[in-house]
Amino acid sequence: MKVSIIGVTGYSGLELLRLLLLHPQVEVVSLHRSTKEVEEIDDLYPHLRHLTDLKVEPADPEKIMKKADLVFFATSSGIAKDLADPFIQADFPVIDLSGDHRLTTEAYREWYKKDPAKAENLKQAHYGLAEFADPKVGNYLLDPAANAHKANLIANPGCYATTTMLGLAPLVQKDLIEMDSIIVDAKSGLSGAGKKLSNASHYVEAHDNMSMYKLNHHQHIPEIVQQLHAWNENVHHIQFSTSLIPVTRGIFASIYAKVKKGATPEQLNEAYTNVYHDKYFVRVHPYGTLPQIKNVVGSNFCDLGLDYNPETGFVTVVSVIDNLVKGAAGQAIQNLNLWAGWPEQTGLELAPLFP
Repeated sequence: MKVSIIGVTGYSGLELLRLLLLHPQVEVVSLHRSTKEVEEIDDLYPHLRHLTDLKVEPADPEKIMKKADLVFFATSSGIAKDLADPFIQADFPVIDLSGDHRLTTEAYREWYKKDPAKAENLKQAHYGLAEFADPKVGNYLLDPAANAHKANLIANPGCYATTTMLGLAPLVQKDLIEMDSIIVDAKSGLSGAGKKLSNASHYVEAHDNMSMYKLNHHQHIPEIVQQLHAWNENVHHIQFSTSLIPVTRGIFASIYAKVKKGATPEQLNEAYTNVYHDKYFVRVHPYGTLPQIKNVVGSNFCDLGLDYNPETGFVTVVSVIDNLVKGAAGQAIQNLNLWAGWPEQTGLELAPLFP
């Protein structure tokens, strides 16, 4: 399959290119960004020398559709909603890593403070939390011999959203917790902030430091609540905080919730093992054993661990991912694999980097 990448010069776009160059079923045929200049990718990023001879070109939808079979958008939010429109109108396959096609028009305007994508485009978007793809609504063609309709606009989930939703899914789906008690304290490495320099990501601010940001205002909150509510109608809100920590990659989410009366630690653990027993990229640690960021960096895995405090009645879940892989490029490729009817781990069987 031939694919193009728009937004290749950002961290998620570069990670997408790195992974796709290893994919046995994919040929990357063009690279793009929203500027007018044409540049060699290895002039911009010398670490790619001898790996590809593609140039970074302006994004021309008509040319891309003639050359490729599918396009990835790894652009900042606010760009894909407009630039993807010609592709969507042509029913050309799009996987959008930005937040532009994840929310309703009202929610996007409120949380992103930008004009949303066209309402008719959003109606075609399918939220691509890969572990819970639902072929019944046409999200993916899981059987390549079938005639089911493929969803040609896939909204790739956000990094914090992926970490949190995978951490909470068994508790919410199995109705094991008080749904108004969910607290999430998530910490991310600096690559999650993108390449644009800010005071918080400046070396002298970030090094040997930890800072909380966007408290109660992070744009992934409505995305998380939207999916949790779809699993359990009693979820209407969560308490959610995000912090920057001085590491390059990784998200560490500490999730807390009040367990319903009668639920036992054995039931909690069983919920996780049952929900994820056939999910290749979600690894549930033995009960009482909690994962670390180093368990997943460089891989498409989400590692989960949990424990229960009988004194408080709260369960603690730790969920860790690599924000650039499972939280962005890796899950986008997982969605590509599902969409194309390939085994979902194709091109993604990456051992975590250790140490």
